[in-house]
Amino acid sequence: MSELQLIHPRAEDISGQPILRPLPSARFRSIGPFVFFDHMLEQDYPAGSGMNIAQHPHIGLSTLTYLFEGQLQHKDSLGSDQRVEPGDVSWMTAGRGVAHVERSPAELLEKNKRLHGLQVWLAQPQADEQGEPAYSHHPAASLPRSEAMGVRITLIAGRGFCLESPVPVHSPTLYAELRLSAGASLLIPAEHSERALYVIDGEAELDGETLPRHTMAVISAGETPLLSACGECHLTLIGGEPIGPRRMNWNFVASTAELIEQARQRWAAGDWPQVPGESTRIELPR
Repeated sequence: MSELQLIHPRAEDISGQPILRPLPSARFRSIGPFVFFDHMLEQDYPAGSGMNIAQHPHIGLSTLTYLFEGQLQHKDSLGSDQRVEPGDVSWMTAGRGVAHVERSPAELLEKNKRLHGLQVWLAQPQADEQGEPAYSHHPAASLPRSEAMGVRITLIAGRGFCLESPVPVHSPTLYAELRLSAGASLLIPAEHSERALYVIDGEAELDGETLPRHTMAVISAGETPLLSACGECHLTLIGGEPIGPRRMNWNFVASTAELIEQARQRWAAGDWPQVPGESTRIELPR
């Protein structure tokens, strides 16, 4: 295997929720269609508090939220109002413009609660980036799984390991959750030209090289490295085919600077679809 290329994430805080963000990075702006990767770290919210991300806009991307612990309420300008629970996929495609809200469910606010999960952004192909926005929710039971020899795979989105997710991706995509028992191993197939592993927890090696916890390891095209678990470990594998350069500015992703600027002006002017029942919003950063 080629020398392991590691991405060390930067720490961020979004409305009190600590996250680690390996993508985008200076060396890797994207992996396949994935242009943004947030690991929402384990966070305990005492009674009376919770995650509360006010109304904000997107263009040119799909957001995918996947929780390990806790619950979130997704509301968007399409009228969607969906509870997201562990193992579910919350899939929102922005197209030419959508707004949404993410918060702890109201009925849980007076209870102690815990949140842990991932949110990724996948850039839409250029032909679709100004299309109709859409939302779909995929319960945990609808996702395909395989389990053998101490390796459990959940195919969150796309295709891989002879599995196919029902999530309606727009380009060749691989997004899998991997859980390995101590001593188990898994050959990572070269099914997609771009791939990367992110270690959520535990101890693992890739072709004998240590994979540090909370680090993303980029796999070279065509290689089929062996993932080995030194102890129980929890990872995600992302990848797919590149869809070309994308510009990113705040919550906007587009193939041209003009589309970004148009979106900025529209949001600043209030010319944007609104989330029903929501009045507060996150203003455009200067």
